[in-house]
Amino acid sequence: MDMNQYPGEIDELRAAELLGTTVAVAALSQRDLQECGTTYSSLFPDDPFDVTLFNAVALANAFGAPWLSFEQLRIANRTSLWIFAVDWLIDYKADSRAQVDDVARRILAVADGASPDDPLTRFLADIRDELATAPGYAQWGSAWRDQVERLLVASAREWDWKAARAAGDNSALPSFEEYLDNADNYGSSLVNIGHWIYNGDLAALAHFDELRAAGDEVQRILRLLNDLATYERDLTWGDLNSQMLGVGREQVLARVAELIDNCRKLLEPLRDACPREVTYLERQIGYSLGFYGITDYWGRL
Repeated sequence: MDMNQYPGEIDELRAAELLGTTVAVAALSQRDLQECGTTYSSLFPDDPFDVTLFNAVALANAFGAPWLSFEQLRIANRTSLWIFAVDWLIDYKADSRAQVDDVARRILAVADGASPDDPLTRFLADIRDELATAPGYAQWGSAWRDQVERLLVASAREWDWKAARAAGDNSALPSFEEYLDNADNYGSSLVNIGHWIYNGDLAALAHFDELRAAGDEVQRILRLLNDLATYERDLTWGDLNSQMLGVGREQVLARVAELIDNCRKLLEPLRDACPREVTYLERQIGYSLGFYGITDYWGRL
């Protein structure tokens, strides 16, 4: 079977075969992620890191690029899982801004090349060292490091907003658009940057900045789709959600539609030069529309 033919015009048998291949890649990816979870078990307590979460992460990346192998998706999968650990430690476990800053300090040191000294940074160092073997890392490794910092800055900013809300200081809360501009804490742009560097497609690397801008727009879309799926959970966990900022579900859906239209405009000039990367980003949106329409990734506490 030639996966280079995907996507295209196919009959039902062929469609089912391709879906089976994608699910098989996801199964291999899930096993790898569960091994990571075992290696770094202190980062991934059974609640809320249940088996379904590992499976859902693997499926999301497999369906985002169904023409790629398990090995080619490894950086995307492991980065996605690592981001869940960061989110858990900052969003839920951190009791003070000093703890948030300490997590960020340790992560940035390893992103800059330092040796790790705890499970979170050892996992990151594993990702960093494998990513550094890719030819594209020499040119774009600094972009990966920059995106790690953007993730941490956005996560700390949201922690401050949450702390203010918990203290009853609604004047310190962001506007809806300020919240949306902070979408780097969602993490998909970091996944994408590592994925493009690791797989080293020359067309993708030649259009890296344009793809990154489109990926940031996708990230904003996914941030809002996640919010639509997790509103009740966020109320229970004390997390922040766009629907807590003076906008309702219909307004969020309208903003998602606007962002999708703009994303298509950003992607269209890239379609001939790097069609697979365009498809990859489009499939992130489509997959998330379906997935977040029913559930989200986290297990129960």
